Amino acid sequence: MSGQATIYDVAARAGVSISTVSRVLNSPGSVSERTRRKVLATVDELGFTPKPDAVARARRGVGRIGVIAPYTSYPSVARRLRGVLRAAGDGPLEVVLFDQESAVESTSPLLSSLPVTGRLDGLIVVSLPLDGTVADRLTALRLPAVLIDVRHPGFDSVFTDDDAGGRLAAGHLLGRGHRRFGFLGEARRSDRYVSPSWLRLGGYRAALAEAGRDLGDGAVRLVRHRAGEAVAAARELLSREDHPTAVFASDDVLAAAVLRAARDLGLDVPGDVAVVGFDDGEVAEILGLTTVRQPLEESGHAAMERLIQQLGHRTAARETALGLELVVRATT
Repeated sequence: MSGQATIYDVAARAGVSISTVSRVLNSPGSVSERTRRKVLATVDELGFTPKPDAVARARRGVGRIGVIAPYTSYPSVARRLRGVLRAAGDGPLEVVLFDQESAVESTSPLLSSLPVTGRLDGLIVVSLPLDGTVADRLTALRLPAVLIDVRHPGFDSVFTDDDAGGRLAAGHLLGRGHRRFGFLGEARRSDRYVSPSWLRLGGYRAALAEAGRDLGDGAVRLVRHRAGEAVAAARELLSREDHPTAVFASDDVLAAAVLRAARDLGLDVPGDVAVVGFDDGEVAEILGLTTVRQPLEESGHAAMERLIQQLGHRTAARETALGLELVVRATT
C-alpha cells in the first residue's frame, strides 16, 4: 500500500476517526500521547503522505529542510539560524522553520510528529533533545538529521562542551582572587533532559571544588528564562549578608539580570561583585560583559553543511566539537 495510502486507511488501521488522524498531524498537542504514537506508527507502516505535502515534495530540484528550535526562548538561536541560512546560500534548498518552546519548559510533542508528514528532506534540530522514540522513528524513516547543541547516538551533531565553559568561567573568577561565588541559571522541569545551563553549572561547581571553594545550594538560583524572575532571583542572591563577590550566569541575558540587580542594590561592578555570562551575544558587547563565547553562527553553518553532505550521500554519523573562548570585559 506504500505510496497509495490515504487518511482513511490510516484511520481504519489505527482504529480512530479521520479527525483524530488530522489532529495528530496538524495539532499534536491536542491528542493523548498513547493515541498519537498509535497513529504515527500506522502512518509509518502504511507510508502515508498527506496530498499537499506529496505535491510539494514532487517539485523537482528542490530540497526542503526543516529547522526546529526554541526561537522565541533564546536570542542565541537566531544566530545559529543565520549560520544555517548562510550555508544554504542560493542553492536549491527551501528552509522551513518550526518554533518550539525550550526543552526545559515544554513537553510539546511537535518534534515527535514533525518528520512523518513527508514534508521534509532533511532536519536540523537545535537545542532540543531526542528521546528514544523520536530517534527510532527518524532512523526508520531514513530522514537525514543533524543536531546542534545536543548529542544522540547514531546522529550527526555539532556541539560545544558546556561543562568546559563552566570551568572557564570558574577559572577566570578564581584567578581574580574571588572567594565567594554564585550562579544564576535556567530551571528545568524534567530530569529527562540535561540542559546546557545544568552542564555549565556542573563544570563551574567542579572547578571551584577542585580549587577548594564550595558552591553551596544557597548560592545557586535557578529560574525560568523570564526577565522579571531572573532579576528577582539575582536580587535575592546579592542581598545576602555574605553575598557572592562573583556570579556566573548560564547565558548573557541572565547575566544582564545580575547586573540590573547589582545596580538596584547599589553594588559596584566589578568592585563589589563580578559577573560572567555565556554566549557573547550583542547584549554582552553592549553591556561590556565578560562572557564565554560560543561559536553560534559557526555551529549553524557547520550543521547545514553536514546535512547537505548527507543529502548527497549518506555516511556514518559524526560529531563535531567547536571550541569556546573567554572574552574579558568590564564586569570582571
